[in-house]
Amino acid sequence: MTATPNLPFVIRRWPRRSRPQGRSGDAAPERVRGRPPSANGASSFHLWWDLPPGRWRRFEVSLEVLRPPTVDRLYFWALQASFHDGQRPRGAGHTGLQWCPGPGGARRAVNWGGYQDPADGGGELDGTEPLLPSLDGNPNTCRYDWQPGRPYRLAISPSPGAGWRATITDEVTGALTPVRDLQAPGPWLASPVVWSEVFADCDHPSVAVRWSRPLAGGEGGEEVAPAAMTVTYQEHAQGGCTNTSVAVDQVGVVQATAVPRSVPHGAVLTLPAP
Repeated sequence: MTATPNLPFVIRRWPRRSRPQGRSGDAAPERVRGRPPSANGASSFHLWWDLPPGRWRRFEVSLEVLRPPTVDRLYFWALQASFHDGQRPRGAGHTGLQWCPGPGGARRAVNWGGYQDPADGGGELDGTEPLLPSLDGNPNTCRYDWQPGRPYRLAISPSPGAGWRATITDEVTGALTPVRDLQAPGPWLASPVVWSEVFADCDHPSVAVRWSRPLAGGEGGEEVAPAAMTVTYQEHAQGGCTNTSVAVDQVGVVQATAVPRSVPHGAVLTLPAP
């Protein structure tokens, strides 16, 4: 799986838990400096929602960039969901904020893209033209002047026609912006996860974002707020930085880079009451 700043991003299929690296008693390997040597040059970490089985039709969550990037490297913070037909996943999509390198310095953007399941042939999902100006000709990535310290509500829900729509709401002004629609198979959503994907060096200045108030909407109009999330990190063997970590505060869960790891892989975090 590869990704570059100029191409659509692939869907991640990280395990929720994996066995610790190294033999019993060995010191865990570290990577706290330099560029991640992963296949796509990024280090990622993730928060999987704890939800009961259900026919979900909407996922939404608030995202706030608490400590923004200062280097001209790609950062991507997203809500991801699988599209499901009741028997198996039929693909997945991810929507979120980006800090994108480019001529004249980094630019701010919002993204909504996805891929078919390999069993259906794989490949990028078709979608409508974006309602915002494209950043670089890629319909998945649009200009969006998000501001640090301001919460934005990301949502994936059925489009008015067919497929799935991503929207972003500025929670200060109340302005709701549709991003675009993806022509994705499957009438339900599954496997919600939020993540940070960072193409910067492990020792570049620390960046932090906060996720809060996750919500799942069901087929019958019911709403469920997950009470917990499971933490996973990209493994050292796969090129991940080992100085990324998470923390629960009074609002939500903070993901931070270039900090000591205080929460282990596989930890289950109880979320603040909404």
